[in-house]
Amino acid sequence: MKMRSITVKLLLAFLGVSLVSVVLIVLLARWTTDREFRNYVFNQNRNSILTSLSDYYTRTGSWQGVENFNLVPIPTPDPNFRPDFNRRFFTLVDMQNQVVLAGGSDQVGEVLAAADVQGGSPVKVNGVTVGVMITRTPDVRVNPVANAFLARVVPAFYIYAAGVIALAVLLAFLLSRTLTRPIRDLTAATRAVSEGRLTHEVPVRSRDELGQLASSFNRMNAELRRSIELRRQMTADIAHELRTPVSVILGHAEGVHDGVLPPTLETFEIIRDEASRLEHLIEDLRTLSRADAGELPIERRPVPPARLLEAVHTVNQHRASQRGIRLEIQADPGLPDVNVDPDRMIQVLTNLVDNALRYTPSNGTVRLSARQVEGTVEIRVQDSGPGIKPEDLDRVFDRFYRSDTSRQRDEGGSGLGLAIAKSIVEKHDGHIWAESRQGEGATIFLRLPPAK
Repeated sequence: MKMRSITVKLLLAFLGVSLVSVVLIVLLARWTTDREFRNYVFNQNRNSILTSLSDYYTRTGSWQGVENFNLVPIPTPDPNFRPDFNRRFFTLVDMQNQVVLAGGSDQVGEVLAAADVQGGSPVKVNGVTVGVMITRTPDVRVNPVANAFLARVVPAFYIYAAGVIALAVLLAFLLSRTLTRPIRDLTAATRAVSEGRLTHEVPVRSRDELGQLASSFNRMNAELRRSIELRRQMTADIAHELRTPVSVILGHAEGVHDGVLPPTLETFEIIRDEASRLEHLIEDLRTLSRADAGELPIERRPVPPARLLEAVHTVNQHRASQRGIRLEIQADPGLPDVNVDPDRMIQVLTNLVDNALRYTPSNGTVRLSARQVEGTVEIRVQDSGPGIKPEDLDRVFDRFYRSDTSRQRDEGGSGLGLAIAKSIVEKHDGHIWAESRQGEGATIFLRLPPAK
């Protein structure tokens, strides 16, 4: 089945509405013109009818036989303009409200209610009312001159209608093309995206709903392009991260097998350390993937922030001492509890402290602090290291991202710690970000809503 474009559908819809509207307007205008013209003729000759009825009563002294009387005996100013009135459309009653000349649905001899007679036109003889003419809907058969007038007016309606329809076709075409142009642009863009050309963008031509749709598509396309790039980079990073410990393990194992390396405790310790690093990387990837899929189990409960800091201090104090780094904690008194999974939040803070310890030189300081800010509990992890470059601040939470690309892998962990921290914090409805000045250390800010 052949598909009809939306442009054609809109064109047909506009044209259909225009045709129906024009036809209805023409028919209504024609009927209204004819009716109003006949009403005009009738009203113009009302006095002639009343005069005719008055003369008839003057001559006969009664209304007997009035149905056979010529109602317009008085010559009109224009002898060619003498309308013929159908008597059925006005009723004449005598002074007892009895019908003597029936019009409409009235019957001769019927007595009408006073309310029906009240709005009629009185028929007077020598100033005395002898009857009342009650006007019904007039049916006027006009003469050839009036017919010629109507014959000139009515065709004009059809000419105007044809002009309006032609204009409607033109406007419908222009409107349909204008309205569907953004849709055609969007269709072309989606086709380009399906073919892998993610750089294609939809031109934003307006600020209405279609313009907003184009802007949303461009944002979606940009996010999709960024997501694909991140996925490719992550795949390459994972391969690199896995290759390093696997290569070390295989190299040492083959060396021992071939007799190149002695099967000493030191050799097996190297293999064990690399296997442990590989296990840690796999566990980090598993945690991150579960967090992305929304499957990371989180069991929240109210926990004092100071208890979290103390737990992290206990876990990392020995390592900090080995590196000659002071690990300090400070929590303001009276802080509200935070509704968190304590194990997951300790994991977050441990990752942050671990990252800070790597960058802090000997005799430096890593400080954990907590305070209340803007209705939230703010936890800071501050180090006295070299700091983070301004261009790296927005990327430190990316997966496998290292601001110091020259740093050896065995000194820098998996590169997933901050990414995992961000995922877990966001699962707790929190917010995490980094601030730094070159040469003055870096601070990771973490804000959590208080428990209710």
